[in-house]
Order: sequence, then C-alpha cells, then structure tokens
Amino acid sequence: MLVLGPIGFTAPWLLLGLAALPLLWLLLRAVPPAPVRRRFPGVALLLGLDDRSRQSDRTPWWLLLLRLLGMAALIVGFAGPVLDPETRAETRAPLLILFDGSWADARDWPARSARAEQALDEAGRSGRPAAVVSLTDLPPGALPFQAPGSWQERLPGLRPRPWGGDPQQIARWASELEGDFDTLWLSDGLRRPYREDLLAALEARGTVRVFEGSRPVLALAPAVFEDGAIALKALRAAPGPRIETEIVARGLDPNGIERELARLPLVFENGAPEARAALSLPPELRNRVQRFEIAGQRSAGAVSLTDDALRRREVAIVAGRDNREGLRLLAPDHYLVQALAPVSDLIDGTLDEIVQANPDVIILADVATLPPGTAGAIEDWVREGGLLLRFAGPRLAASDLARDAADPLLPVRLRAGGRSVGGAMSWGAPKSLREFGAGSPFEGLEVPPDVTVTAQVMAQPDHELAARTIASLTDGTPLVTRARMGRGQVVLFHVTANAEWSSLPLSGLFVQMLERLAVSSGLARPAPEDLAGTVWTLDTVLDAFGAPDAAASLAGVAGEELAQRLAGPGPGPSVPPGLYAGEARRIALNVIGPETEIAASRWPERIAVEGLGIGGERGLKGAALSAALLLLAADLLASLALAGRLRGARGAAGGVLIAALLAMPGGGAKAQDAPPAEPQAARPPISQKAQAAAEAVVLGHVLSGDAATDRIAAAGLAGLSRTLFERTSIEPAAPAAVDLESDALDVYPFLYWPVTAGQPIPSDGAYARLNAYLRTGGMILFDTLDADVAGFGAGAPNGRRLQELAAGLDIPPLEPVPRDHVLTRAFYLLGDFPGRHAGRDVWVEAAPPDAEQVEGMPFRNLNDNVTPVVIGGNDWASAWAIDENGARMFPVGRGFAGERQREIALRFGVNLIMHVLTGNYKSDQVHVPALLDRLGQ
Repeated sequence: MLVLGPIGFTAPWLLLGLAALPLLWLLLRAVPPAPVRRRFPGVALLLGLDDRSRQSDRTPWWLLLLRLLGMAALIVGFAGPVLDPETRAETRAPLLILFDGSWADARDWPARSARAEQALDEAGRSGRPAAVVSLTDLPPGALPFQAPGSWQERLPGLRPRPWGGDPQQIARWASELEGDFDTLWLSDGLRRPYREDLLAALEARGTVRVFEGSRPVLALAPAVFEDGAIALKALRAAPGPRIETEIVARGLDPNGIERELARLPLVFENGAPEARAALSLPPELRNRVQRFEIAGQRSAGAVSLTDDALRRREVAIVAGRDNREGLRLLAPDHYLVQALAPVSDLIDGTLDEIVQANPDVIILADVATLPPGTAGAIEDWVREGGLLLRFAGPRLAASDLARDAADPLLPVRLRAGGRSVGGAMSWGAPKSLREFGAGSPFEGLEVPPDVTVTAQVMAQPDHELAARTIASLTDGTPLVTRARMGRGQVVLFHVTANAEWSSLPLSGLFVQMLERLAVSSGLARPAPEDLAGTVWTLDTVLDAFGAPDAAASLAGVAGEELAQRLAGPGPGPSVPPGLYAGEARRIALNVIGPETEIAASRWPERIAVEGLGIGGERGLKGAALSAALLLLAADLLASLALAGRLRGARGAAGGVLIAALLAMPGGGAKAQDAPPAEPQAARPPISQKAQAAAEAVVLGHVLSGDAATDRIAAAGLAGLSRTLFERTSIEPAAPAAVDLESDALDVYPFLYWPVTAGQPIPSDGAYARLNAYLRTGGMILFDTLDADVAGFGAGAPNGRRLQELAAGLDIPPLEPVPRDHVLTRAFYLLGDFPGRHAGRDVWVEAAPPDAEQVEGMPFRNLNDNVTPVVIGGNDWASAWAIDENGARMFPVGRGFAGERQREIALRFGVNLIMHVLTGNYKSDQVHVPALLDRLGQ
C-alpha cells in the first residue's frame, strides 16, 4: 500500500495514468467540437465555392479542464484510495479471528462479518494462514488455521447464538492454546466473566486487536402484569445520552396471522442504565401478545417472549339451562361467574364460536348432548392443550351420555340416574368431602366441615376409576374425576355448579379448587420444586436475531435443568431460549431474566479498539468514482449545449432527463417502512327477514321439506297469531318460515317444528345454533302430527324421526305435563292440550326432584323456568289453521264437541305463547288470590 499523508492507495500503480493527462489535454485541444448545423436555403448559392484558407476552432479551456478532472477522478478511484490507512508491521504470523458469537453480536452482525472478511483479505495478501472461531461454538483440538480463502467461503454460514459463551469451557479452551498467532477479537461489547483470563492467554501468543460495534447494546427484561397493566423494563449496557425508542407488542390476530398489536414509546434518560414503561391493553388483545421487542434491535436480548404468567385466563362458560326467571342464585353458572370474573376474562358465544376463539378453559355446566361436529372440534381443542371442565346436573343425570361406552369428553363412564338424599339410591344423610390425597391437584387444601353433598352423578366402577379420581366423598364415591387427552385434560365435577346438589360452590374451597386447576387465573413463575420430576418440550425457539420459529423435534428438557436455567445462567446449547410446554402450562425462557444485569466491556489501554469513536480506515473508492461520473455527465451536458442540441422541446426534455438521473438519490423501499393498512372487512348486513322478526313478535315454523306440511304450519301460526291479537295484549306480526341452515334463530321466541318421516337431519352448524337457542330462552314445539299413536313416538315413522332429530340437541329430562305446571294456567285454566287430534300426553321439562307443595297452595313451587321443548303429536297447526279469508281450513271432530276441541287447542296455543313471553310469573304470590278464586279454593 502506498501512503501519501492521510490517504493510502491499495493499487498505487494505477496512479501512473495521471502522467497521461497532459497528452490527453493536447489531444482534446486538437479535436474541435462538433459543428452547429443551421438550415438556411441560401446556402445553395455557396455550393462550388472553394475556401483556400481553413482554420479549426478549439475546445473551450473550461470544458477541457472538466474532462481532465473526470479522468483524474476515475484513475484515482480505481487506485483504491483509503482515508487514514492503518500502518502495521509486516508479519507472517497466523491470524485468529475470534467472535464472541453471542446474541449481542446479532445487532450489527453484517458489520462484524464484513470486518472479518476484510481481515481475511489482508491475511490473504500477506500470505498468512487464518482461523475463525466463535466462543459459543468452540472447535475441538488445535486451532483450525487454513488458507484465508477457504474461510471466506464458510464465513456466510457463520451465525451468532442466542446465548453467551460458557466460562468453564472457554477457560479450558484457552489453557490448551499452542503456538504464536495474532488475534482480531470481534467483541460483542458486554462485560463477560471470562474476558480478562482469555485476553491474557491470547496476549501470551501474540498481538491482540479488538473490534466493537458502535451501536448500543439494548435488552428487554420479561414483562410482568402489575396493577392492571403490563410493566416493561429495558436495559442498556453503557449509560449514555438520552435515547428515544419504542417497544412493539406482537401476536396473532383472530385469523392466526402475526401482526403488530401495540406500540409504546420508551425513553432512556441521560445517563440512566434502564427505562421503564407500562402498557394497558384490553384483555382479549393482551392475551394475544406472544412477545415484546425493542423496535430496530435485531437481537434475542431485545425480545421477551410471554407465557402463562402474564396472561389472564380466557374462560368460556356454557350453561345447559338458562336463568330465564332472573333468579341469580339459582342460575347454573352464577357461582362460576362470581368466582372467575375478578381474575379471568369470560367470553360468550355459541360453542362453535367459543372453540374458534380458542380459550384456555371451556366450562360446561349441566350440558349433556353436543352436536357431533361440535364435539369433534372440542375434542381436537382439548388435545391441543385445552382444559374442558364439566359440571353435572339434571340433564347429565337423565341423559344416556357415557352409559354404554366411554365418551371422550367425559373422564369416566356414568351410571344411569344419580344418587341423592331420599332418592332410590339414597344416603341416610348428606355426605362430606374426604381429605385430598397425594397426587391430587387439590393436595394440601383444607376441607371445610360444613361442605356437604346431597346429590351426585355416579361413576361406573372400572380399573381406571381410582387413578382418575382426584377428589372423593367420605364414602369413597368420586366427587371430581380427571382424564388426560393429548396435551389437555377433561375434568368432571359430579355435582352441579350451583348450590342445588351441594354447598361446595358456597365455600371458599370452590375458588381454591378452580385455582389449582388453573382455571381462575394465570400462573406465577414456578418454583424449582414444582418443576422437579417433570419433562418440558420446546414449542417455540428464539434465534440470536430475535426471530421466533417453531421448534424442531427435540428431546424433552428435564424440569430440574429448566429450573436451573430460569434461576441463573439463562439459556444454553442444551436449553435454548424459547417457549417450553408442559402438561398444563407454558414457560418462557428468555435471554434476559428478571434479575439479569448487563454492563459494557472495559479494555486495557494497551489494547487497540476499533469502532468506538477512534479513527479507522475508510475507503474513498466509491466517492472518487461517483465524482468521476458526475464530472463526465457534466461534460456531456456542456458538449450538447455547445453543439446546440439542447435547444427546442426535445433538447430541453433530454437535458432535464439527464439532470434528473444525476440528482436521483439511491431509493428503494426501506426496511422500516410500515406496510399499508389493510382494509377492514365489512360486516355482513343483517338480513331484512331477521331485522323484521327482531322488531316484532314473530312466530316461526321450521321448514320440513314437505311443501304441504309447511303450508299447514304457516296457516296454523297465522290462526294462532290472530287469536293472540284478539284475546291478549300480544300483537304478533305475520309468521315466518325458518331455515335452520341459514336463518338466525334468536329473533324468534317460539318455533313450531312439524316432524315428518322424510325430514332431513340438520347439519352440525344448525345443531349448534339450535342448542344455543334452547339455552338462551327459546322454545320449540315438536309435533309428530300422528296423535302419538305408538306411545311417545316409539314405533311410528314420525316418532322415530323425532328421536333421530333430537339426538343432536341438548334436551333436559322430560315428563308429561303435570297438573300444576304453569302451562295449565299461563292465561287459561286448562286440563288437556288437544289439537286436531285429542288426548295423549304432552311432554315438557321435568320438575326438579326437590319441588315441594307448600301447604295451602294448589300447586307446587316448581320454579321450573320456561321449558325449552314441548313434545307431542296432536297436530296443533291443523287445528289453528286459517285460510286467506280467515276461515278454518280443517274440521276438528264433529259438531259442537269438535268446535270445543278447537277452542281448547287455541287456548293451549295462547297459554304456550304466554308462557314463552312471560315465564312463570303466574307462580308469583301476587296472582295467588285470583287463581284460588278461579280454582274454587
């Protein structure tokens, strides 16, 4: 290298071209510029004339100077000028290029790779062998000195690791170094425990130079949830001037696509080693956050993965019976809501919507039957890590669920019926709880003596029952059972979620049991003893640049080793940073722990350090060639101007184009440019049919697929609507035909469902909407149209079809309408419920087993809510039906007796709709005197 003052040249022989510039000056002076052409007709008169004296014009001196400067800049540029070249003593000693190779290197890895490549070029020109070593991936044996060219080929494959070097391994490696060599140490800028000893070992072998990047080392501590907000803390290695940056929260949107969910400013004050910020997010958005990162920092230390310790649990509660009377203490989900609302985020919706929302926990309170498609979706959700918590109740006890074969959504098989105080399988007295045994998640909880159980569903004894029982009564019968399914689990409380069967929901033990099942709140960071004996799998891994990726099939990590990494040294080769999944939760192992501190490295004065504000080599080749290009372009414009080529519209346009190309900066898309905002999808408009039904009382009939049956059903509801308008304060609108596959159901308070033998089975989605409709106050009148001639439809074609249709519905236990049911007195006092056919039983939701008749009252205090289904076969629609002129369409019976039967059928329809719209208000004490008077009491 030729050094002339502050500038050196890597190819000085090219400067000999500057000696040719005087010759170029003479050559350019001898060549005149191109003549200017003028169009003039009089030139023709001069043809044939001979000018014996000729004289050539000369190029202007300023244009010659411009050309010479351009050529000189071109020659200097190719000569490789370097500002402030480093002068080093010539040596043939091998060169060791040493990377720290940690996550802190990732912030400016391209600059480090470029510096290593430059050092390999210098070693190649000097004929020195070289070796490239990373302290996070030490080679075995002696240093691998090879030709620099071979290392240049492998250098692009070298990557930093998302952890620091192991001090013990580095000390052992340093003690085994042999021979003399020089070292270029590409430091990550952090103070390391092995720094001083390793530096001494390297200086004993030769000279040591250090390269450190100029960008500050920033890191992000794990986020914590404090006082209703997410507390964030960022660190920097070296206190310095004020820095303004941002923290970005990233996670999945509802479509499963990773997006930026939030961004907040973060400020390091002048001289402050850390900065703090607080982020408040809605629960739904907060639970979607998967990681926080410092904007513009590409390192694993600037990323903090989130786990279950930050999140409030998302819990969905689905009750088999709706609290239609507004009596909160009797609602199936009242105590669950009271226990979970302060510490969890409760979500609502249909089961299909809930599964798509992917909550942490789904609670089914006395839900017996699920549509096949919904059941399969819930089963898949459980296998992926969900917790399904079920509570028993009258519906579950009366259903055939898990009787003959095991049900995947129940931990054990169930016996028919149940056991209660005074029942067929009775206890002499209420039973209390047994102390929780070893291995139970409730182990160590104190059992209050006043917690008793009066009824429960019974489990079928088998060889797995004992292993699946996690809580039991004093007589040994299971109270809570659990079964694992994939990564999730199914838990069944054999009692109700309210105080109907036990006093457990009234106690503090109920809340503690929910906490132990990880239902009520997120989990705190586990203690080492909690992780002992467990195995964890890596679900998401973090590379050194802070990019998360799905983990490959790696062996499980022992809980003891994970606990050790969480408490002290942080991640390493055997336990990389990432998200670890266990049986019931996930734990994030980040590069920066809650107690981690970082500090800048300090080098002795004898060590030459590059990149910390001191002068260093800076290439001037690009600047020289750019100047040459500009000068030559200016020469082009000047030549065109002298030749008259820039005159006129075309010339002016060409000149402007050349000037614009010269002035155009290096553009292109910037990496930090934000993508354009995606358009929000418009919500589908509500159908006019549903909107009209929501604005009035509309009675609906389910399409059966048979045109004649559907016409009769529409005419029957029209006749019933007219009767309601004439006799009550209800003013129904025209009835509507309801398609279960496409229409909204919740706008119809009542559905009439005529059952035919060839009626198609609804889809899983339709069943899901039907179950939600029944749970939220809707009523369906199933009419088999056949007078129930086979006895509750057992053998008739329509009855068999009804059984197939009802298989996917969550229907409560049924019984014939009792004499004191509210249907017998909702508007008219009735003792029979005929339609076009007379007699036979009509079935409604069964009364609670503890319903008692109060002395002096003509009916029991049933508190039976609005029955969600009424089943019969009396063909009520034909008895109600009217034509377009308002005349009755079908005869009923004969003579006066037939008209009387039609009248009773209309009165039954009025009572039915009044029961749907008003509930059990007729059972209130305010109406007792009038009812007693009407009943003759």
